[in-house]
Amino acid sequence: MVQLLIGHKGSGKTKSMCDMANAAVETANGSVVFLSKNDRLTHDLKYKIRVVCMEDYKGITNSDEYIGFIYGIISSDHDLEYVYIDSILKHADFTVEMLPEFLARLKAISEEYGTKFVVSVSLDKEEMVGVDFSDFEVLN
Repeated sequence: MVQLLIGHKGSGKTKSMCDMANAAVETANGSVVFLSKNDRLTHDLKYKIRVVCMEDYKGITNSDEYIGFIYGIISSDHDLEYVYIDSILKHADFTVEMLPEFLARLKAISEEYGTKFVVSVSLDKEEMVGVDFSDFEVLN
C-alpha cells in the first residue's frame, strides 16, 4: 500500500507524518523507517523509528538510485513494515514529472514485500499530472 500526504509547504504534512509514524511504531509487528532530507526530525520521532537522513547519502541523485536505496533497506531488514518518505521532491533530483513512475515502483515494491509506504509531496493534487490516484490512498 502507498499512501500520499499532499499539499503545499506549511499545510502540516510533516507533523501528520511524524504523528503517524509515532503511532505506527507502537503497534507495528515489524520495523518503521523514516526517510527525511535532513536530521531535524530526529527528536520528533520515537527512538524505535529508524531515521535516515538523506543528506548523508549524497550519491543518490535520481529516482533509480533512490529505489535501489529502498531495496537496500528492505534487504537489510526483512521485517520492514512501514517506510515514511517526507517531502520526496526535496530528495535527490526529483521532479514532478518523475512522480508517476516513482509512485508506481513503490506500489510494486509494496505488493512484493508487504511494506507500507507513506509519501508526502509538496504539491496540490491537480499539480500531480500523470499520477493515477486510484492506485494510491490520499490521506488528506
